[in-house]
Amino acid sequence: MVDEAGDRDESSNVAIIREVYDSENAHETFEYELERALESECSLIVIEPSKLGDETSRWIAVGNCLHKTAALSGLAAIVTGVLWGDRPYICGPLGFTAIITCGLYTVSWQFDPCCQYQVETDTSKLPHVELLAVLGPSSPTFLVRKDDTRRRILHTTITLAALSITAWRVYQAFK
Repeated sequence: MVDEAGDRDESSNVAIIREVYDSENAHETFEYELERALESECSLIVIEPSKLGDETSRWIAVGNCLHKTAALSGLAAIVTGVLWGDRPYICGPLGFTAIITCGLYTVSWQFDPCCQYQVETDTSKLPHVELLAVLGPSSPTFLVRKDDTRRRILHTTITLAALSITAWRVYQAFK
C-alpha cells in the first residue's frame, strides 16, 4: 500500500504499491492505491502485487495495440490510396480499420489516466534506480509516466488523412 509518509517521495514523485494483505479486501485497496497514484501523476509507479501489475500491463498493452493499429492501418490506407487510386477495395478496409481503432482509442483510453504510462521492463532505464534496493524479492511492475500528446496527434492526423483519401477513392469508384 502507498502511505503518504513512508512510500511516497514527493520530491521525486514516486509511488510504491506494496503487497500487504492486511484485510480480506486487499485487492480493492491495491486498486484504490493505484488509482490515487495515477491521478496524482507520479513519474514512477511500482506495483508489487503481481495480479494488479499483470492487469495493468495488459490494459496498457491493449491501448498501445489500438494506437499502433490505427497508425499503421492509416498509413497503409494512405499509401495504397495514393498508389492504387483505381482500387478502393484495398484502401477502403485499411481506412475503415484506422477509423474504428482510432475511435476506440479515443473513446476508451484517451481520458484514462493509465494511458499516460508505459510498462518499463528494463530496470536500468528507470528514473529512480536507487528505489530497487528498497523493494523486496518480488518482481514488481514498473509504470513510467510518458507524455503521449505527440502520439495522439500523430495517430489522429494519420487517421483523418486516411479517412479523407479513402472517402475520396470510394467516391470516385462509385461516381
